[in-house]
Amino acid sequence: MTDSRNYIRYNENIEVIQPNEDEINKKVVDSMARVNRLMYEKHRHAIRDAHSKSHGILKGELEIYDNLPEHLAQGLFSKPKKYPVIVRFSTAQGSIVPDKMSAFRGMAIKVIGVEGQKYLDDLSHAVTQDFLLVNYPIIPTGTIKEYLKAQEKIESHADSDLLVQKIAQKAAVGVQNVLAKVGLADDTNELDAPGPHILGDTYFSMAALRYGDYVAKINMKPLSENVRELSGKKIEDAIIEADENAFLTSIIADFFKSNTAEYEMGAQLCTDLDIMPVEDASVQWPEDKSPYQPIAKLVFFPQKTFSPERRVYADDVLSFNPFHCLPEHRPLGNIMRVRKLAYETSSKFRHLMNARVRVEPKGIEELPD
Repeated sequence: MTDSRNYIRYNENIEVIQPNEDEINKKVVDSMARVNRLMYEKHRHAIRDAHSKSHGILKGELEIYDNLPEHLAQGLFSKPKKYPVIVRFSTAQGSIVPDKMSAFRGMAIKVIGVEGQKYLDDLSHAVTQDFLLVNYPIIPTGTIKEYLKAQEKIESHADSDLLVQKIAQKAAVGVQNVLAKVGLADDTNELDAPGPHILGDTYFSMAALRYGDYVAKINMKPLSENVRELSGKKIEDAIIEADENAFLTSIIADFFKSNTAEYEMGAQLCTDLDIMPVEDASVQWPEDKSPYQPIAKLVFFPQKTFSPERRVYADDVLSFNPFHCLPEHRPLGNIMRVRKLAYETSSKFRHLMNARVRVEPKGIEELPD
C-alpha cells in the first residue's frame, strides 16, 4: 500500500482556472437550458438534463468502517457511523429512452443525518450529503472545451429523437467495449445491446473531489456474493423482450423482493498530479499507483423499489447534486465547476415547471414506501 506520506495534500492551488472558463461555462449552461425547455415541451413535464430516467429508488444504510487510517478517516468518513441513505439508479441520457439502448448508468446516493455546514449556501443547514456515481471511471469529455462541443452537438439534434438515440448509443457502445476488457460489461458492439445487469456494475465519481486533507476519487463496487455474481452477467433476452422500455426497473424490483445486497465504497487517493490530474477528468487514475481502499459498506434490504410514490419523490421532489456536500468533499476540476452551474440551473427549472418544492429529507421515513 502507498505510504501515506506520498498522498497529495489538498490546497487551493490544486485547481487551475482555465482560459475563457467563465465564457465557456455560460455557453454550456445556456445550451443545457435550451434543451431543458425543449424536453419540457416534448414531455409536458420537466426532466433532468442528465440521468432523467429512474430505474429504482432504494432505502439503504451506509456504514463507515471503524479504525480507518488517518488518510482515509477524513470528512464524513472521519469516524465510524451508520447513516440511512436514499439511492437512485438511473440511465444517463437527458431524455426518456428505451432501456434496451446502451447507456451509462448512474447511482446517486443521498446520505441522511450528516451534521455540519454544507458547501452550497442555499443548502448550508441541510443534514444530507450527496455522492453521484456512474458505471464508468472517467468523464470522456473531461474538460470544459470538450464538454461544450458535446453539449452543442446534443442541442443541434435535440428535436430528433432517433438521431439523439443513435449518437448516445454509439458513445455508450464505445464505453461498453472498454468496460468489457476489464470484465465490467459484455463484449459486444451492437447498438441495441443493453449491457450487463445494472446491480452488478461498479460505479465511480469519475472526477476528483476533495477528500478532507487529500484529493481522491470514489467508487462503489458489489460486495455480497449475490451482486458480485451479476457483474458482467448478460441480461436474458426474454427479460428484455418482455418490456424493452422498462426491464431495468423490473430486474431491480424483482431482485429486492426478497434479497439483501451489499456494496463497498472505496477511495482512490491522488499520489501524483501529473498522472492523476484534477483538471482533466478524461484521464483514468492508474490503480497500480494508488488502488481504491475500502472506506464504507452500503447495505440494501428487501423492499419495493419503484412504487409510484417513490418515483415521483425521487424524480420531482429530490435533487442530487455532487456539490451538495461537506466542504471536505467538494468536487474538483473545471469539468465539475461547469457542472455545478448546470446542476443548479437544471434543478431550479425542473422544480419550477413541475410546481414542486425541492426537499432535503431530515429522516429516512420521508421516503415513501
